[in-house]
Amino acid sequence: MSDDVQPGFVRVRLDLSYDGTEFSGWAKQAGGRRTVQGEVEAALRTVTRSQETYDLTVAGRTDAGVHARGQVAHVDLPAELWEEHREKLVKRLAGRLPKDVRVWALTEAPGGFNARFAALWRRYIYRVADRPGGVDPLLRSHVLWHDWDLDVAVMDAAAKSLVGEHDFAAYAKKREGASTVREIFDFEVRRTADGVVEIEVRADAFCHNQVRSMVGALLFVGDGHRGVEWPRKVLDARLRDSAVHVVRPHGLTLEEVAYPAADQLAERQRQARRVRGQVH
Repeated sequence: MSDDVQPGFVRVRLDLSYDGTEFSGWAKQAGGRRTVQGEVEAALRTVTRSQETYDLTVAGRTDAGVHARGQVAHVDLPAELWEEHREKLVKRLAGRLPKDVRVWALTEAPGGFNARFAALWRRYIYRVADRPGGVDPLLRSHVLWHDWDLDVAVMDAAAKSLVGEHDFAAYAKKREGASTVREIFDFEVRRTADGVVEIEVRADAFCHNQVRSMVGALLFVGDGHRGVEWPRKVLDARLRDSAVHVVRPHGLTLEEVAYPAADQLAERQRQARRVRGQVH
């Protein structure tokens, strides 16, 4: 699959953040549902006074209600349009975009850059509160309340058992033609100074619903409903377990996406396309 930028166009990288509460996910949808992609593309069209909508490609297609602090996307713009607007685009977008999505930077991407396929890894954090009184009202849209006390040490041990390259079919919503093999580089659970439990995972890519399913399994371990070995047993079975719940999306935030050096971008793309086909 060729990913060459068409003659007369420039590939532009966007770094952005959003509160996913009022969005129906990243990707544009039929029926007029509000999405991050739809808002950003519409804003770009408006501030550049374009007749055409230029499609964005994103590093990770977040679901409805999921947030992002360090999302990355790219768009191919006509070179003349880019030259005319490049210096003022960030500020103009700030005036046009709704307040729950911000574009922090627009930069001309090096050759071989693809926000989706050139990414080395994505890092997510899921936040949970287990205080008897519930969640701090100021954090309610970003933290899940779990009404059982959580043992962070046993959750961390269970998370570590999932590190490595595995077939995560047991934790994924299967998509036709897409592999469920992924590599988790780091997986840890900790409690912050304010008592919030953070479940942080970094992987080359994630299957649909994978993070929220794994968090569901870890919560069952943390509150004593399952043993520390259970998440790994579910993984090894390679079958969806009805006891694994996909937790609500609002506790999940895409924190960071990483890319290789410019001279390695094209090779990273080729590897990702060959191994996975469809990367989420």
